[in-house]
Amino acid sequence: MKEMIKMVVVLTILSVLSGGGLAALRQNWQEDIEKQQLKFVKGPAIMAVLPDVSNDPTEKRFKLNPGTKEERNFFVGLENGKKVVAFESTGKGFGGDIGIMIGVDPETDKILGVGVTTHSETPGLGSRAKSDAAFTDQFKGKSLLEPMKVKNDGGQIDALSGATVTSRGVAQGVTEGGNIYKALKPQILEKLKSIQ
Repeated sequence: MKEMIKMVVVLTILSVLSGGGLAALRQNWQEDIEKQQLKFVKGPAIMAVLPDVSNDPTEKRFKLNPGTKEERNFFVGLENGKKVVAFESTGKGFGGDIGIMIGVDPETDKILGVGVTTHSETPGLGSRAKSDAAFTDQFKGKSLLEPMKVKNDGGQIDALSGATVTSRGVAQGVTEGGNIYKALKPQILEKLKSIQ
């Protein structure tokens, strides 16, 4: 019995030390992890949704809290003398959450572009939401303040063939992004004033 208690105590101590060590490592490397995500995951999507900017939007960014548990990054691009914004939203796809980058012109509330950043969709079907420009281009020029739906649901977006659930998830993510944008627009405009 003493051996069993001794083993439990040793295992508990090792678990606590391992967990604490991993948590400390993650906290120390959090900034580097965020930089890598910006460079390799979000950066390409930001440039895809804000193709006409003359700067690197990842360099000009600010955070706002939309009332949820985590802050959101807003990336500022300079396009023909005016400021445009990109930010990430999420929708529910067939395989789980779909990360969606949305570019918007704050003066007109028009969508400049939509791009998928992360997903767990079926390869060759739902995964095309990330690579099929004909699908994501359908969102361009539409108002971010209006809800987005696929045509099967009475909306204006053609779903990807064989991937209606994924298409709905992207449309839902853009709609959710519109809700966040609408709620934070006064704060976004205020932050944009201070960015050169």
